[in-house]
Amino acid sequence: MKLNTKNGFDFGINLLDVEVPAALRVKVKTGLDYIDGAFGGRGITPSSAVMFTGGPGAGKTTMMLQLCESLAGLGNTVVFNTAEESLFQVKMVAERLKLTTGFAVGEEDMVPALLEKCETLRAANPDKPFILVVDSLQAVNDGKWGKGQTNGKSPERALAQITDWCKETNSIAIVIGQVGKDGKFSGKNVLKHMVDAFIELTVDDDIRSEYYGVRVLETTKNRFGGAGHKFYMDLRKTGFRTLAKVAA
Repeated sequence: MKLNTKNGFDFGINLLDVEVPAALRVKVKTGLDYIDGAFGGRGITPSSAVMFTGGPGAGKTTMMLQLCESLAGLGNTVVFNTAEESLFQVKMVAERLKLTTGFAVGEEDMVPALLEKCETLRAANPDKPFILVVDSLQAVNDGKWGKGQTNGKSPERALAQITDWCKETNSIAIVIGQVGKDGKFSGKNVLKHMVDAFIELTVDDDIRSEYYGVRVLETTKNRFGGAGHKFYMDLRKTGFRTLAKVAA
């Protein structure tokens, strides 16, 4: 596995001589207070690979479709790639949410092909931030053993390919990951170390809590900003609404 975080600097270079690309200094605002807030309030750093997890029915797809619409409406190039649900299912969710801003979609399950197609779209819009949402990590194939063939390390290899692409192109990828019935992330801990940010969408199941039964969006890792930001969210037919924010 190779994570492409190297940039050709000579070993021993003085830190003060390292020049940070201008693109990395400009956060990509999403237009959604709870997403921008989860990343520290200013938006997402280009080159970020983000893992977004949550249990079945938590609203992951709903939240990501709302995010895609908001980002597209702000002039970014956005791709929502579903390898888990059909585009018919995704379109029906979009209709329920009353989305009005179009954005690119796909249903590619082979990661190398997916990234190649994204590069074609990115090349056609070179001056726009590029954001890819992948639904989901467990449903894509890294291609090592061919189409339809995976093993226990396939998610790790697929995520490495996506992370490398983010670093090479200064693009942003948000990869949806599943959790098991016990509420824990369905994947090896190494996956958490591979990404720049880890965001979780859960349901408050503490019957003593004033927010019992509502969704909780929390940042548990963020290399480009503070972690621990938590938003309590109300999920309605037309999408999410912020009820309260707890500062990190």
